[in-house]
Parts: sequence; structure tokens; C-alpha cells
Amino acid sequence: MSQAHDIKKEPFHIYTAIDILNEQCVRLQKGDFDASTVYNKDPVFVAKRWKTLGAKFFHVVDLDGAKTGLRSNFEIIEKIIKETEIPVQVGGGIRKIDSMQRYLDAGAKRVVIGSIAVKEPEVLKEALDKFGPEAIVLALDCRNGFVSTEGWLEDSHLKPLEVISKFKPHGLKYMLYTDIDRDGMLQGPNIHALEELLKFVHIHCIASGGVSSIDDVKKLKELRKKDLTIDGVIIGKALYDMKINSKQLYSDEIYS
Repeated sequence: MSQAHDIKKEPFHIYTAIDILNEQCVRLQKGDFDASTVYNKDPVFVAKRWKTLGAKFFHVVDLDGAKTGLRSNFEIIEKIIKETEIPVQVGGGIRKIDSMQRYLDAGAKRVVIGSIAVKEPEVLKEALDKFGPEAIVLALDCRNGFVSTEGWLEDSHLKPLEVISKFKPHGLKYMLYTDIDRDGMLQGPNIHALEELLKFVHIHCIASGGVSSIDDVKKLKELRKKDLTIDGVIIGKALYDMKINSKQLYSDEIYS
């Protein structure tokens, strides 16, 4: 059975974003570290609050780690995993096998790998072989059609399809597609770019960047009707700024 048909049997996932910078819960605009908004000084409290409101999956990013390659906020992320007891996928500066191992040992469901996929693809191939496709997400952070690295601070000359093709033989199942220019801007997701990519790539795609309303979420979900493998969407700023009602977002209608 193709992944396009297989994905229709799974829920449309809502990944609630928790971005951590300087041990605080923040959101950035277009990935700009100098354009951050602090929403709460306690990311663990934020995670528990979203769980109470209905969140079923977290997307947690160590923004300090994205810049340095270190596990700067590991203890905070570990507390989120253990104290909320719902699935967590973790990203931000995870560039070595031992870092992936440590997060997975701490209870993370998946680790998100970005920069390494471009700079040291053999590491991601090893990770897929060692941990299995269910534990690994390839992050494609794109600006003007090309993949960016190092916490979105550097641009490569590679297009998404060029990166993905290296890992499909190793069973790659999940990718995360972010339109950097829309991230944190509440301008709507780049659905056209997603459609064009998913016409050629049949792996589970998590969309990110620009979602501003429940209608945006529904439009992304509608891509399944075109036999495109959209797994779900990451929601951040729209939730924190209350542009999206959490009761609507976490409803059975959206998850089904």
C-alpha cells in the first residue's frame, strides 16, 4: 500500500510548538533570533497548559542548540517529556548520534534533524539505520526554494528534493517542511510549495510556517484528498496569540 493511502488511516496530527531560548518559551519571526517574543519564562508550565487544553503532540525546539549544536535545554525538554506524558518530537542542534540517543532514551518519540542532513548526510543515514524511520524527522527549512541550515542562519544551494533523495533508500518516513519567510508571520502556509513538493515525494510531511487560522489548518488537511502525504501541521504563534481557538484546533473534527 502506498504511503498516500496509508496516511489516510492515521489522524491528522496537530503538533503544538514549544520553542525554548534562554530557558524561556519564545516565538521568532522568520527564524530571526533578534526578533523573538517571550511568552512565558517556564516552558514546562506552558507544555502542561497546552496538554490541559487538549494538545496531543508537542514539537519542541532548543533554539540555543540550533545555534551552538549543544543540548542547551536538555533538562527542560526532558521534564516536558516526563511530566506531560504525551508524544514529543525534539529539534534544535541535534547533530550527533549520541545526542539523538540521549533524547530518545529520555523518552522523545522522534528527533528532528536539519543541518546534518545537508552538511554530513552520512550521520542521518546512520541514524535512520540505527534508530529506524519512526524515530527520525528530516527538517527541510526553506528560503526562496533552497534549504537553510544552522538555525536558519545559513543558506545552502540545495533544493528539498535533492536532500530527500539521499535518504529515501534508508527508509526515510517523516519530513518537516518549513517556509522560513512565513514562519511566525501569520500570513498563511505556502500550500503551493507543499503541493509541488508532495507531487514528487511520497513520505509523511509535517507542515510548518505561517498558519494563522483554523481555515489554514483545514486547507492543509484537504491535501490528503489529493493523495498527498500531509501528516499534520505545527502550530505556534497563532495559538500563543490566540488567533486560533484551542477547542477548535484540538477537536475530533481536525484530528480525524
